[in-house]
Amino acid sequence: MSENKDQKFVYDFTEGNRDLKDLLGGKGANLAEMTNLGLPVPPGFTITTEACKVYLESGSAPAALRDEVSAHLAALESKMGKKLGQSDDPLLVSVRSGAKFSMPGMMDTVLNIGLSDESVTGLASQAGDERFAWDSYRRLIQMFGKTVLGVEGELGEDALDEAKAAKKVTVDTDLDAADLKKLVKVFKKIVAKEAGREFPQDAREQMDLAVEAVFNSWNTDRAKLYRRQERIPSDLGTAVNICSMVFGNLGPDSGTGVAFTRDPASGHAGVYGDYLQNAQGEDVVAGIRNTVPLADLESIDKASYDQLMTIMTTLETHYKDLCDIEFTIERGQLWMLQTRVGKRTAGAAFRIATQLVDQGLIDEAEALQRVSGHQLAQLMFPRFDEGARTTLLGRGIAASPGAAVGKAVFDSYTAVKWSRSGEKVILIRRETNPDDLDGMIASEGILTSRGGKTSHAAVVARGMGKTCVCGAEELDVDTKRRRMTVGETVIEEGDVVSIDGSTGKVYLGEVPVVPSPVVEYFEGRMHAGADDADELVAAVHRIMAYADRVRRLRVRANADNAEDALRARRFGAQGIGLCRTEHMFLGERREMVERLILADTDGERDEALSALLPLQKKDFTELFEAMDGLPVTVRLLDPPLHEFLPDITELSVRVALAESRKDANENDLRLLQAVHKLHEQNPMLGLRGVRLGLVIPGLFAMQVRAIAEAAAERKNAKGDPRVEIMIPLVGTVQELEIVREEADAVIAEVEAATGTTLKLSIGTMIELPRAALTADQIAEAAQFFSFGTNDLTQTVWGFSRDDVEASFFTAYLEKGIFGVSPFETIDKDGVGSLVRHAAKLGRATRPDLKLGVCGEHGGDPESVHFFHEVGLDYVSCSPFRIPVARLEAGRAAAEAKGSDSR
Repeated sequence: MSENKDQKFVYDFTEGNRDLKDLLGGKGANLAEMTNLGLPVPPGFTITTEACKVYLESGSAPAALRDEVSAHLAALESKMGKKLGQSDDPLLVSVRSGAKFSMPGMMDTVLNIGLSDESVTGLASQAGDERFAWDSYRRLIQMFGKTVLGVEGELGEDALDEAKAAKKVTVDTDLDAADLKKLVKVFKKIVAKEAGREFPQDAREQMDLAVEAVFNSWNTDRAKLYRRQERIPSDLGTAVNICSMVFGNLGPDSGTGVAFTRDPASGHAGVYGDYLQNAQGEDVVAGIRNTVPLADLESIDKASYDQLMTIMTTLETHYKDLCDIEFTIERGQLWMLQTRVGKRTAGAAFRIATQLVDQGLIDEAEALQRVSGHQLAQLMFPRFDEGARTTLLGRGIAASPGAAVGKAVFDSYTAVKWSRSGEKVILIRRETNPDDLDGMIASEGILTSRGGKTSHAAVVARGMGKTCVCGAEELDVDTKRRRMTVGETVIEEGDVVSIDGSTGKVYLGEVPVVPSPVVEYFEGRMHAGADDADELVAAVHRIMAYADRVRRLRVRANADNAEDALRARRFGAQGIGLCRTEHMFLGERREMVERLILADTDGERDEALSALLPLQKKDFTELFEAMDGLPVTVRLLDPPLHEFLPDITELSVRVALAESRKDANENDLRLLQAVHKLHEQNPMLGLRGVRLGLVIPGLFAMQVRAIAEAAAERKNAKGDPRVEIMIPLVGTVQELEIVREEADAVIAEVEAATGTTLKLSIGTMIELPRAALTADQIAEAAQFFSFGTNDLTQTVWGFSRDDVEASFFTAYLEKGIFGVSPFETIDKDGVGSLVRHAAKLGRATRPDLKLGVCGEHGGDPESVHFFHEVGLDYVSCSPFRIPVARLEAGRAAAEAKGSDSR
């Protein structure tokens, strides 16, 4: 972006508010909001995201930025009564990232900026604690070296471990001032050697370099990966927060912690969080030292605990949501360093939303916006069978729910490699750090021996919906030897383990799973009651009921038989949007299709079709009974005929072997001729869909007759069949007109023969770009459109779905060409624009034209919002995704209503 001469790039904490997240980032906006509320926030200022955008585009900071920072720094120094880096009583600051959307641990932070060989002694004198000063200095050099100068982080960690080993201690707090002075020298040598320069002694240079490092961290590989995973736009940039330091490492009356106003794992009210005495904030989230529960702070420092509880109530009431809070206590003085709306598990999201409604803080419409279809889908995954025989290895902190089973791996590289090979893996680490993100994404679950509910592993796992158990101290994790030891039991890499993120239990081997209580609720086998599972079901029920009341989009199912149809109906389906008749031609009926394909005469073909007719009719009779009173859209035969024939290679080998033995089978020879005749270089663009109906006389007529006779039978039995016949792969109105004329004639014959009047609609799938572009013409002959977005995506992009997802989609996702696969979420700019265009043209011709979608996008949360926006009447998806589509259709309606009211 170009730089505006009058643009303001720096805001004091007293100038902003929580509504300025686009400009100040989430952290800066919330620090300003807490300052406005009169809460104890250390003074500071924020460099805006606009400055970051200029830097990333031009390679240098805005020209006005240095002067603005200098002015705000001078004001901060005046307020604090000390200067940055002065030798006798130095002002120290933190430089912290803060994007609009929370990206925990993905971008950079540097603490204790302003310390040098001179000022460290001044800090020691001012604080009356030499150890504290040298501990702060070694932290700065270690963090600055890694974050700003690119020094390998393990070098500093190894040096710290060596210092502890030499002193024969296990925690860094047991190192004294003399030990830390030696460690500072070691760290400085590491920096000089690895970075090719000395650690800077000038405080302003430290701060400026740290700001640039934070800007640059926006485009690190891990930040890009996280944004793709969470679908965060890549052009937002990050703000930078410069805050006067407060110290939690000043002794036992100091400390740092993270608190939640409710349990982010379950949503229950209570005191949740972690506290660590004599520590700085990074120690808590890094999980390198095991914390104590936040409730223990009451006995450690009751005054600070009581003040914190009051502030937490204030923040939750003010934000009307679960708040995630970072704080530091400096010698009995409580300071608030951050607050944000906290990440939570799927179950917690539903519970908290309904709790806040009951408290009168939000209404039902807002509660609906606080949950998502992705979260509902997570709640529908199976859980471990509590009655199964298990071998318990240990127990940690239940950080993110779920039942995860996989092979143990001990580094991210292996997790990604094995996962790409089709293996399910559990990533096991002492503690995770941001560099483990790709391994966390690839894994079924994450297990750590250190850290708590606020550690990096826990926070990121909850955000991704991954199962996670943290702080399992009984587990001795040896990442170098790739093993984990529990007592006498050794788990090697590749051994199967199971982790329960709801209980924190870790098991040896594979534990069997049982259906989720939420699925049992949708199936009608569970009702809300008193226990925890029932409480969750009750929350889901309330929110789903509201979503169903407000949604405009109807939700149908993709189902091909009565069993699937009945299940879909239990899940809330309002009809069938896609019955794929090709599935009815498989199994024992394949031989009949072969007879049809091999038919040399009209008589042979008619005989084959006559044999298929009663079987097709029986299928439809069962389906119409299961969905009586609801619409059923039946798609006529769509795939290429070769799919019903044997594989060409296998058949060729079979025939060749038979000929060599001189006992060739005449039928095999005819089959091979047919397979060669029907072989196509690109069958998905060949003889299929409506083209089959036009070149194989009687094929579509047989199917239409089976549908009509089944509907007539149902109607004569006092049923209410509501059948829609869908012609696939139409590219021009002439194709549809020819098929429809034949279908209308067959329906009229059935009506005359059965004495019934059938109201069968005839429409088409819009799955070719030409169909979308000529939808006004096609609507002359179609009573409904159903967008086949799977094929439409293939034909718009020129992708063969069966091939590209395995060949280059991974590379496209990693390179950021796709934020998400266009087969998973609809490509609004390309495929979506055709859907919008076709809907507009179709209704211009036929105002009462019914519009639906029956591709996989019909159950994708983001795509459902798009289909609501363009005015479709329904979406259709697999039975399991129906509740997700119902929820998202309600959210789309509520969101649109909220936008209209604004």
